[in-house]
Amino acid sequence: MKAERKARAETASEQADAAGLDEAFVLARAAVDSQDVPVGAVVLDRAGVVVGRGQNVREKLGDPTGHAEVVALREAAATLGTWRLTGCALIATLEPCVMCAGAAMAARVDRILFAAWDPKAGACGSVWDLTRDPLATHPVPVVGGVRADESAALLVDFFEGRRLG
Repeated sequence: MKAERKARAETASEQADAAGLDEAFVLARAAVDSQDVPVGAVVLDRAGVVVGRGQNVREKLGDPTGHAEVVALREAAATLGTWRLTGCALIATLEPCVMCAGAAMAARVDRILFAAWDPKAGACGSVWDLTRDPLATHPVPVVGGVRADESAALLVDFFEGRRLG
């Protein structure tokens, strides 16, 4: 009985993650309209409900901190009425950078899931591994590479378009 409940909970969590990543991809595609790099992110609460959404807005707002993950974390904090996002998951279309990984850790998210690895600025296992650093005050479990090809194609298309344009 206990194993069956655990399996149902894992399936529900996987479904929520998949739906969250779907929404993050929608947000990433929308970022292109403002000439921002196509990255999207969502924050899910314990029940798998989206409580924060974000897309890159650095170009749109002229804000160096306007990364999708930071925008989503801010909205989640506002929605929940607290900066402590314990029980929440950050889901993004690209591996978080040092700033975004640090923000997720500071917000006390329970886990991070992302699509494409970022071999230039990733801080969740590729260039740096900030989220699992033994000296970190709040290490965060990470799952990376989920639908990586889809995210990589979106980024390649964006940057090729900028080079040609």
